Amino acid sequence: MEKHLDDSQVDIRENERPLIEVKNLKQYFPVSDGFFRTKYVKAVDDVSFHIKKGETLGLVGESGCGKTTTGRSLLRLYEPTDGKIFYDGEDITHAGMMSYRRKMQIVFQDPYASLNPRMTIGDIVGEPIDIHKLVHSKKERSERIMEMLERVGLNSEHANRYPHEFSGGQRQRVGIARALAVDPEFIVCDEPVSALDVSIQAQIVNMFEELQEEMGLTYLFIAHDLSVVKHISNRIGVMYLGKLVELADSYELTFHSLHPYTRSLISAIPVPDPKVSRQRQRIVLEGDVPSPLDPPSGCRFRTRCPYADELCAREEPEFREVSKGHFAACHHLDRVQ
Repeated sequence: MEKHLDDSQVDIRENERPLIEVKNLKQYFPVSDGFFRTKYVKAVDDVSFHIKKGETLGLVGESGCGKTTTGRSLLRLYEPTDGKIFYDGEDITHAGMMSYRRKMQIVFQDPYASLNPRMTIGDIVGEPIDIHKLVHSKKERSERIMEMLERVGLNSEHANRYPHEFSGGQRQRVGIARALAVDPEFIVCDEPVSALDVSIQAQIVNMFEELQEEMGLTYLFIAHDLSVVKHISNRIGVMYLGKLVELADSYELTFHSLHPYTRSLISAIPVPDPKVSRQRQRIVLEGDVPSPLDPPSGCRFRTRCPYADELCAREEPEFREVSKGHFAACHHLDRVQ
């Protein structure tokens, strides 16, 4: 069931200051072409959004569209090329990040690569506690580690083991425990279930929701699977080739999407009922995603869009509010069926 807010919640949220606000974020990576010239991969190109306290913003799109880069740039793991990042009203674009590292954490995509194989689970979870000097004794440290492990469904016996002794799902739980250890307010969930079995995915997503309720967390939930994102998110943003092409409430985006790219993603969500599945019309996109080194002129989606014309090649569509809280970037929204 998609998470969407009732009218009373919306009214309260609209009066709140966003916890996270990103304005015109750009992240370009230089690439040498071998002839003493430098080109730039425009991984994130002029992206703006905000996330309210206690909310989950989902970010979806194909591999290479800039989702992960957006999340990492937001945390300043990459220094942004341009744009502004605000945390609770404070401009942190060029600020010292040590004090914000406690408040802003990340759960990485690969539970096999993100844990140090030479450290025990207890030391992995305890490392951020040590860095931020959150405890005053070994006993207090041990108690906090055990509390974090229990919170994610592991037990005290696991603290003395090493990552190779665990399954993928258990390792991801360790990664989540590490992120929670400093009592953060905001977590970037960078495709946290894409490397896991489908049966484990549901457990991890449900755990994220329970932790959000218990600890008042705010999430940026990044994934390429729209069916996972619509389950956990209040609002969803859709990215294509470094650009946000649509942003709306989860229910609104799922059932009243406007952009042709979003429509194609939604048509690919599997339906368990065979009769309904046969009646649905699958929107199959032609061609491949262009290179971010040399993106198309005008609208970046035009090379795969059935509605593209000369205007799309000439002018980049404005990312505008079409209806309340529903944003899209397309010249031909009136023609999209």
